[in-house]
Amino acid sequence: MLLAAGKGERMRPLTLETPKPLITVAGKPLIDYHIEKLVAAGVAKLVINVSWLGQQIEDHCGDGRRWGCAIYYSREDTPLETAGGIIQALPLLGEQPFLLVNADIWTDFAFEALLKLSIEKSSAQLVLVDNPQHNTAGDFTLQGDTVERVARGAPGDSREETLTYAGIGLYDPLFFHGCTPGKRPLLPLLERAIAENRLFGKHYPGHWTDVGTPERRSALEQHLAEAASTDA
Repeated sequence: MLLAAGKGERMRPLTLETPKPLITVAGKPLIDYHIEKLVAAGVAKLVINVSWLGQQIEDHCGDGRRWGCAIYYSREDTPLETAGGIIQALPLLGEQPFLLVNADIWTDFAFEALLKLSIEKSSAQLVLVDNPQHNTAGDFTLQGDTVERVARGAPGDSREETLTYAGIGLYDPLFFHGCTPGKRPLLPLLERAIAENRLFGKHYPGHWTDVGTPERRSALEQHLAEAASTDA
């Protein structure tokens, strides 16, 4: 599932007329990078949730055949936030664990690494990255492969050991069991899973960007240009 329903308010004025997943980076829409990588990893079916300017995303992506996959859409009258969007899309996602990716990030993470995992019922496996400048305090810590919440200000709290959720994860559908439909953030569900010892993770040290502002987009384009010149 690709999460693509947000308004991208921090990217204005770019997102006033263009949904953030269609903002181009190095000449290519963000969502295209994900679809290409997911199909290359063996994904045959994609679900995309859409809301703000969602018809543009549907027109651009179509049924997926040009990438060699099938694309289905979960339409939200108003954005339901992350968990709410997933819960509404569950009938399209089926009963097997599914890969979840925020459509407004860019990464060179290999999705195959998650697709090869087998996870327990009602659990989830998150990808965590080094803290970016806009989230220096981090979101979680890792104890082995178990995710724990950052204890803000706790004695001995070492911010250097904290990590940021990359917006990439493998989720069992039962992770959302008992959740009523509607607008709902994901963090409380992650915290509940932490309390029940069923949230796991892995640290990815490679390149990752939350393309949330024009400045981050420019920095990413510079990184890709430098990488291209090095490869050449």
